[in-house]
Amino acid sequence: MSFRVAPANPSLAAPAAAASRQASCSVPDDWPNRRASRFVDAAGMGWHVQRAGSGPGLLLVHGTAASTHTWREMLPALAESYDVLAMDLPGHAYSGRPPHRSMALPSLAAALAGLLRQERFSPRFAVGHSAGAAIVLRMVLDGVIHPSAVVGLNAALMPFGGGLRTLFVPLARLLANTHLIPRFLARRAGEADSVRRMLKGTGSTLDEAGIMLYQRLLSRERHVEAVLSMMASWDLRPLLRELPALETPLHLIVGARDKAVDPGEAASIAARVGGARVIRLDDLGHLAHEENAELLVDLVRQSCPSTASPADA
Repeated sequence: MSFRVAPANPSLAAPAAAASRQASCSVPDDWPNRRASRFVDAAGMGWHVQRAGSGPGLLLVHGTAASTHTWREMLPALAESYDVLAMDLPGHAYSGRPPHRSMALPSLAAALAGLLRQERFSPRFAVGHSAGAAIVLRMVLDGVIHPSAVVGLNAALMPFGGGLRTLFVPLARLLANTHLIPRFLARRAGEADSVRRMLKGTGSTLDEAGIMLYQRLLSRERHVEAVLSMMASWDLRPLLRELPALETPLHLIVGARDKAVDPGEAASIAARVGGARVIRLDDLGHLAHEENAELLVDLVRQSCPSTASPADA
């Protein structure tokens, strides 16, 4: 499928030119949607972004441990109707780490806001997968973006509870700060069977090409370190308290076979947010958008009507 690559903002080219040339060499030529890739300096770091299409702005934010590759089939299809912007989150894949190195939710939301300002991108719609949905909602509640609709794909919005949080967060911090651990995990990811087992634990079934992309990502020590740092810093309790104030229409698409995020959590979130809609997909798991991109594209289009005017969307 061919798609139109959105042009770079001319005012951004000069300041970031050197960094962009250097960084672009690190993205393999066979990386999904490589033609839409470029690098942008914003919020004190270098971002790998993919932008394509024309129409109302549609923001795509991936979850923990993923990258732009997670939208490999959705992005070209959505670019037929939208100006689509996706990125690697800080520390993930081919984006750098923020100068303060914080991977907490407010910090990531603020960093992403800086990227959008630099790109002069005001999304009409925003889609977040897993932890990406929390980042999108944090930005909405902070008044940084004002989308007409938010779509959460297997949105991870409920905090760890009680003793699990007491155990998990310090452990993740220890692992993230022990450089031997990310190195060890990255080496294990070089074994395809280890990655297959991990992906099977999400409740999703990916083709061999999809598995290999995650193997390539997780074999990068810096990527694994960022994932652990993000997990160690994650605190959803403030977001959960503020969700009842959300006025933006929220569409929660849930894979019933999700083993990473309890599918029942969507109903709990919907009960907190007036007018939230839950769409249940019986045969898909946590990576539903990678298992059946065509279906998810249709659902996003239904939730984010590109033909509606900003006032009516």
